[in-house]
Parts: sequence; C-alpha cells; structure tokens
Amino acid sequence: MIYADNAATTAISEGALKTFIKVNEETWGNPSSLYTFGQKAKEILEGTREDIAKAIGAEFPREIFFTSGGSEADNQAIISAARLGERKGKKHIVSSAFEHHAVLHTLEKLKKEGFEITLVDVHENGLVVPSEVEAAIKEDTCLVTIMYANNEIGTIQPIKEIGEICHKKGVLFHTDAVQAIGHLPINVADENIDMLSASAHKFHGPKGVGFLYVKKGIALTNIIEGGAQERGKRAGTENVAGIAAMGTALKEALDNLDDNAKKLSEKRDRIIKGLKEIEHSAINGDETKRLPSNVNFCFEGIEGESLLLLLDDRGIAASSGSACTSGSLDPSHVLLAIGRVHDVAHGSLRLSIGEDITDEDVEYIIKNVKEVVEYLRSFSPVWRNLVAGKAEFIL
Repeated sequence: MIYADNAATTAISEGALKTFIKVNEETWGNPSSLYTFGQKAKEILEGTREDIAKAIGAEFPREIFFTSGGSEADNQAIISAARLGERKGKKHIVSSAFEHHAVLHTLEKLKKEGFEITLVDVHENGLVVPSEVEAAIKEDTCLVTIMYANNEIGTIQPIKEIGEICHKKGVLFHTDAVQAIGHLPINVADENIDMLSASAHKFHGPKGVGFLYVKKGIALTNIIEGGAQERGKRAGTENVAGIAAMGTALKEALDNLDDNAKKLSEKRDRIIKGLKEIEHSAINGDETKRLPSNVNFCFEGIEGESLLLLLDDRGIAASSGSACTSGSLDPSHVLLAIGRVHDVAHGSLRLSIGEDITDEDVEYIIKNVKEVVEYLRSFSPVWRNLVAGKAEFIL
C-alpha cells in the first residue's frame, strides 16, 4: 500500500512512539500533583513547552498552551480575539473563503452573535493577496485569521506580509498552521504572528494533542472550564505522554526539514508533471508555492469518489479533500473558492505524499491514476457528451 494521504494524518514516528510509551510507563503521574511523582510529570510537560516555544521562535514558554488538537486551538484563538474585540466595540473579523471548517464554522457561530465576517477572495492560484486583506480591514476589525498552508490544495500563504499589515493596523493576527508546522520553517516573531494553531498528528506525532501559541499580553477566553491547568486557560489533566511525543515528533521534523522538503518537492513535481499529461486535467493552486508534499488535481468527466475507490483497490490511499468532510456529497469549498465549477470540483484528487515515498511509488502513482481516469471516462456519459461536442470542455 502506498499511503498518500498525509494531509489527513501521518503515521506516528518511531521516536515519538517510544517517547509516548516511555512516559506512560515511567512518568504517568498527574502534573498538577505536588508530590515528587507528579512533579516529574510536570518537568516533562514544561520541558516540552519550552522546546516547542524555541522551535517556533516564541519569546516565552508560557506562550504555548496545550490543546486536544488544531480544531480546539482554532476555536480558542478566534473566540478569544472576538471577546477582546467585543469589549472594545470591535466586532469585525477578516478571514478567507478557503479556511478549514474549524475556522469557518467558528466564524459562522460568531456571525449569529452579531459579528460581521468578511471572507476575502482566494484567487485561481490558491493564494490570498495581502493588499486585499488590508482593504478588508476596518476601524472595528478585531482579528484577521488566514491559514498558513491550505489543507486541500497545499498553497502557502504570504503570512509575513499579512502579519505586517495587521500589526500596522493594530489588529490581532491568527494563523491556522496545522498543515505547515513541521513541514515549513516558521518563526512567529519574524512573521508577525500573534496566535498560531498546530496539531501533532500532522507531523508524525500522536492524535488528540496539539498546541496554541498566544503572544504575551493577549488574554485567552476559556472554552473548556474545570481545573486550573494551562495557567487556568484550558481545563483538563494534560496528556503528558502525548505532549512529550508531540515534542519529539516536532524536533525530528525540524531536524530533517530541509532534506525532507527537497526530497518531497522533487517527487511532488514529478507526479505533477506526469498527471499534467492527462488531457482535460488541471492542477489546483499555484504549482510551486505549495507544500512539498501536496499534489491536487481535477479531472474533467469523472467522479472523485470512484477514482479514490479504484486507486485504493490498486493499493494507493489518497483523498479528494479534507478528511473532516469526507462524508459530504458537496464539492470541496476550497475548490469552489478558487473558481472551479461544481462538475469539475467533483472530479478532484489530493495526493499528500510522505517521506518514505520511493521513485517506484511515484511511477506507480502516475501510471495508475492515468489508467483509472481513462477507465472511468470510458463509461462516463458526461465524458461522452464532452467528446461528442454536446457539451463544452472546461479544462
């Protein structure tokens, strides 16, 4: 099996798994306890907090808050900024049309509470234009939230430029970096980031654990009440083993970041070149300003679900978009945001390759995607109408 859905989740690394098991076996005490056994767990917790802060260029370890993952971190960051703005009479938020649903659904919730939400356009290349973000900011804007790299089409956004604009305007800037952290170099200070969300299972850590970076001076609103953990801002006994494993996974990812990026980009580009040979197909998003692991295509005249099932039958695990919406029959909101029409968006394929991919895997993927697309088109009435001239090709 060739696993090419790393944007959905990654396999836990051997090092992270060893850390997880070791901490669970040897240091499973409650870090809030005052006795020695609990304090040893707290040492691991705080050591990991310090390591993660250094890894992303945060000034203080206490700027890192541990969460259950990226969705929780997104929710807390956005709701906190909204509440801060509300107290100052500022109830306008700027975001983009192709954010993860953890962001978009939170914004919809706030809209029902009277907040005004502006979603800037994402152009055909899958990129947000900083000047358009600046134009959307108003006197009562309390937050701009733009993802670092898109989870479906992999396009990398001009985060530093957007952050500069926000700081010039006196507006908080949050980025959902779930797909980017561990795969791209990130420095929150250099890139003018006030809040950042991350999830361990996207960079070979365990599921169910993540973190939120919050710049000193920004007051968080609790979304989970209970105990006094995480400086009173996130109740619930910390998952010490998972957090420690996340720290190990992030260190491994950053230690190998340049080598992995070079290897993956080369193989990504070979897959893109091969799939572009399929007639009436198109890559989604900018061809180079994208994650090293991401390939996303639309193929006219087929259904993406059938493509995925047949590829799975041939030993290739891929997806058509976000795993969080895999049960939906609607086309990807990301593809619609960049201008793909419904019929074309339905025929999409996302390949997110991993560091273990081989040259043979690349050739196997290209060969089989070509064959499966040709097979599906051979009995597609939509394709027959296109070929017969009864309908016009879009791609």
